[in-house]
Amino acid sequence: MDFRKSKTSNHENGLTKKVDLDTILTEDIGQFGMYQLRLLMLTALLIIFTALFALEFIFSAARINTRCLIPECEREAVEFSPSWISNAVPTSEGSVDNCHRYRSVNATARTNDCPKEWFDRDEVVSCSDYVYENSDTVIYHFGLACDEWRPTFIGSVQSTGALLALPITGFLSDRWGRRFALSWNALNIAWLGIVRYWVNNYYGFLVVELFKTTLGGGAFSCAYILVMELVGPKYRVPAGATINTFYSIGQMLLGLMAWAIPYWKHLILAIFVPQFLFISYFWIMSESVRWYMSKGRYEKAEVFLKNVARINKRELSEKSLQALRENAEVEKRLKALEKEYKQEQPWLITLVFQNKVILRRCCVSPFWWVASALIYYGMSINAVNISGNRYINFAAAAASEIPGYWIAVFLLDRIGRKPVLVGGYWTCAACQLAYIFIPAGLYGASLSVYLIGKLSIAIVMMSLYIYTAEIYPTKHRHSLLAFSSMIGRLGAIAAPLTPALGASIWHHFPSALFFGFALIAGGTVFLAPETLGTSLPDTMEEASAIGVDS
Repeated sequence: MDFRKSKTSNHENGLTKKVDLDTILTEDIGQFGMYQLRLLMLTALLIIFTALFALEFIFSAARINTRCLIPECEREAVEFSPSWISNAVPTSEGSVDNCHRYRSVNATARTNDCPKEWFDRDEVVSCSDYVYENSDTVIYHFGLACDEWRPTFIGSVQSTGALLALPITGFLSDRWGRRFALSWNALNIAWLGIVRYWVNNYYGFLVVELFKTTLGGGAFSCAYILVMELVGPKYRVPAGATINTFYSIGQMLLGLMAWAIPYWKHLILAIFVPQFLFISYFWIMSESVRWYMSKGRYEKAEVFLKNVARINKRELSEKSLQALRENAEVEKRLKALEKEYKQEQPWLITLVFQNKVILRRCCVSPFWWVASALIYYGMSINAVNISGNRYINFAAAAASEIPGYWIAVFLLDRIGRKPVLVGGYWTCAACQLAYIFIPAGLYGASLSVYLIGKLSIAIVMMSLYIYTAEIYPTKHRHSLLAFSSMIGRLGAIAAPLTPALGASIWHHFPSALFFGFALIAGGTVFLAPETLGTSLPDTMEEASAIGVDS
């Protein structure tokens, strides 16, 4: 059975002109009018709060300076930096050692005076108890002093939950609608985020964190789909850049909020209590017209489209609506035929291995996504470890992403996909290398290089989704793109571990890691073709032929 011939004959015998939703948007109700603008603004508010809860762990699980408790010198009132501390604890450049002290040779003494003669300065031992500089984060709450790994696992668990949220949210969205899935995620993020306020056990905290993001981490994808399904083709890339821009604004706001509300329990209340407001989006926002049509609810879809046309001050003809309904029925029948056709075809993995060109792309594109996620989230997380004010550094790193998104929008259709991706990766790699060798005292230079690197990886993040979709055929585009994106989440899961690797191996190890991944990822882009000016391929053969004549 030739499915493509069936598809052609259906269109020839049914409709003289194909009228789909993109046609309605372009010719009747407007690709981007007042209705789409209102939808985008509602989505932008949700995206800002999505950024707040997605990266909140950076501050709620941030390191706290610690030192050993010196029981022979300290009684009830404990000061973090008493005048005698250098006698009992090793110091370096004015900072005390977080995890070690000198061995005591006068353990029976009990006085507030601690002369150096009481300690063997040639022998350093680990702390038996700790003094914390403050109680602002879960480090103090769960007693995680000098434990570099357990705090980082909080971020990795959060990223793991975000990965698990994708199929759950996809199922809810396709079964009961985008609005239901969005409100479901908002409810779970709100109450599970607040529950952590009362959790007094580290492992219980991890469990709640996992459930929080697994059951509520899909809000971003729901909002993104709602916008993209109602914006015309001409404005989809700028709309995507706008959504990413508001995500960066949310990160900037997170840095400022954490500065103003340093205590982690108060911070999570400030972030998660307002999340309950987004449950109201079930009534405020309209359901996706594409979802209505996919479920055969054409009456609701037509009422919705007429309302959009009215708000956009456009007119939607009954003729267009009738043509849209007829084409929707044709597409439904074609999907049924395609389903039967696919059952007779080899599995997708078999088709991929039979086509060496597509197999090569399936090997390199997931690496692009892993590298991008690792570097993007890793740079956000490690921004708080740059010398200077951690909150300003984090906000500045988030702000640097915004021009990156719009540079990508400007360049993609002018110089091509590959130059933008290679340039973004390799500029980021050069900045990571330069950051390693900049002297510690040059704060302005190191921060500037760091921000340029973050801008560069934002260019890549904006471009990667478009480019990956263009190198795969229509029949398998969603599956192969989802495969790359899913593998890419491994980078997001690993990113929170990089500060601990830096503390355990070498303080510049994260930058060296980002340098290596960016350098290699940029090089592997040359293994795929340029797609600027090409039509989206429908079959494996058409996808393989891209770039052959260039």
